[in-house]
Amino acid sequence: MTIKKRKTSCRFLLVIILLYTFWVQSQEKAVDTSNNNLNATLSNAKKIRYQNPEKALIVLQEVHDQALVYGDTLLAINALLEMPYIYGQQVNYAKSYDTLWHALFLADDIGNEVLRAKIYGYLGRLSSFFKRKDEAFNYLNTSLKIKKNLVKNGILPNSSLVEDYYLICATYRELDDPKMANIYLDSCFTVFKTGRVSQLNKQYLDFEKAFILSKEDKNNEALLIMQNIEPWFKENRPSYLVLVYTYWGDILSALGRSKEGEQKYIEALEISSKYNSHIDFSPLIYERLSCLYLDKGNFEKAYENLNMAKVLDAQFFDSRSEINRPLLEIKDQFRLEQERQLKIIQQQRLEQLEQADKISFLQRTILLVGIIFLIIVGLIYVKYLRSKHKAEKELIRRNKELEIKKAKELLELKNKELATSALQLVEKDELFGELKDKIKGNQGKVDEKELNSFIRSISVSSVSNWQEFKLRFTDVNESFYQNLTANYPQLTQSDHRICALIKLNLSSKDMARLLGISVESVHTTRYRLRKKMGLPRSANLEDFIAEL
Repeated sequence: MTIKKRKTSCRFLLVIILLYTFWVQSQEKAVDTSNNNLNATLSNAKKIRYQNPEKALIVLQEVHDQALVYGDTLLAINALLEMPYIYGQQVNYAKSYDTLWHALFLADDIGNEVLRAKIYGYLGRLSSFFKRKDEAFNYLNTSLKIKKNLVKNGILPNSSLVEDYYLICATYRELDDPKMANIYLDSCFTVFKTGRVSQLNKQYLDFEKAFILSKEDKNNEALLIMQNIEPWFKENRPSYLVLVYTYWGDILSALGRSKEGEQKYIEALEISSKYNSHIDFSPLIYERLSCLYLDKGNFEKAYENLNMAKVLDAQFFDSRSEINRPLLEIKDQFRLEQERQLKIIQQQRLEQLEQADKISFLQRTILLVGIIFLIIVGLIYVKYLRSKHKAEKELIRRNKELEIKKAKELLELKNKELATSALQLVEKDELFGELKDKIKGNQGKVDEKELNSFIRSISVSSVSNWQEFKLRFTDVNESFYQNLTANYPQLTQSDHRICALIKLNLSSKDMARLLGISVESVHTTRYRLRKKMGLPRSANLEDFIAEL
């Protein structure tokens, strides 16, 4: 395969991988967007559950169904856990029971122990509403056991146990067992004293404390607690005031303040009607009002409230009676069959998810192999480029060294030619000097004008020869005079001549002959030159000038 074909194949593979990566990212982004939208819808359902509980239930069911479609079981469970609260406010405990079991099945499938503990706690409270005491505490203790194990393993903080202690305490309150309620309430306060923050607000614990104090005939202390916690519930959980005002009315009635107690009972009924909350407490409140009116001797109102209590109890709580309680056992048998069917569906769903995971794993494996292949090809290509670049640099370096070597050799050759030329000038000047001396010493009949003209021509020829030498020297050593003038502007033309001759590596004797001066004068000139250049005694003048 040629290099061009390999490049084309690599580009095609790269395009395929990029397209697949884009598709995977777009799918993941679509799922994330859908999950974000579902979370926002869940939050909106929580906001409207008091004002429009029916609509809230519809929205929660839609969130649950869509979450299962997208494979987000955790979100589906969270949607389910909001529904029993609304059903409970409507006294539709059968729906609450079904929803919690469905949530428990899903939590078991994903192995989420935190959610399992939470659901068992809800089931325990729900069972207590049906007067199934043993089953209620079995669920509540199961929830507590799971959470203790999670705390032991460091998955949950110790403060998470407060919620389970509180649920058990509230269950004993409803069973009118203040002694056992106080034991679990003490456990709640013990955890609070550790300084760790809990999701459960202390006002709920204070409410339970007020109930226990009232049962211990400490009604004034209980009344003070009720007065302290009322503002918080008004601002944060007004629907819970149904319970607060009911037990507050009991405390006032016990203190002989029946008129105020009557007012609290009425306020509890108004809160229940306003928020459609804790309807199951309505029959109990009417019973308390009936007893209150009976004590006052107002038999008409006592009868009306007692009758209202019976009507509501028949309407809402038939399932609590001894006659209808076996219906729950039949319903449980039906639930076992539902559980079996649901597990089959969940198993099929898990198999589908496992298959999808295998496909996803295979796709990601192919993507990873493709990326690794591209990385290897890229590394090989980069290594090739580096080798090529290194070879080019080495070639350039060698060529440059060769050029420098040739230039140096050429410079040395020309300097040798200059030195030879300079020596020839010396010999020529000496010849002319001897001739000039002979002519001057000739006592013959030489014409004086011709003699003077000949002597002048010898002098001019000497100056001309020096100028020619300087031009040739400058041509060979172009930057020498430039550096010399730039670094030492104080040097004279005579100094420049000496520097040029030193550059040519001429001896002092040859310089003296060329310049027409004595060797001592050359030494003197060299000394003055060193002084003008500021060279120390240890510096070599020849080496210094050769570097210019």
